[in-house]
Amino acid sequence: MAASYKKLFKILIDREMKSKELAKLANVSPATIAKMKKDGAVVSSEVLVKICTALNCTMDDIVEII
Repeated sequence: MAASYKKLFKILIDREMKSKELAKLANVSPATIAKMKKDGAVVSSEVLVKICTALNCTMDDIVEII
């Protein structure tokens, strides 16, 4: 199984937010956000929680298991 973060990037498009803005808001590195653009990227649950908190959403809203 692998993770896809396409849902996250759709949220960013819908909110007209850039990846760098998300990185700053969530207090994660821009490199981590860039890494998430590749399907199957391994990201810690801590990073996912920070992103969900910053976007006021759940993990189900940003991650899909493929």
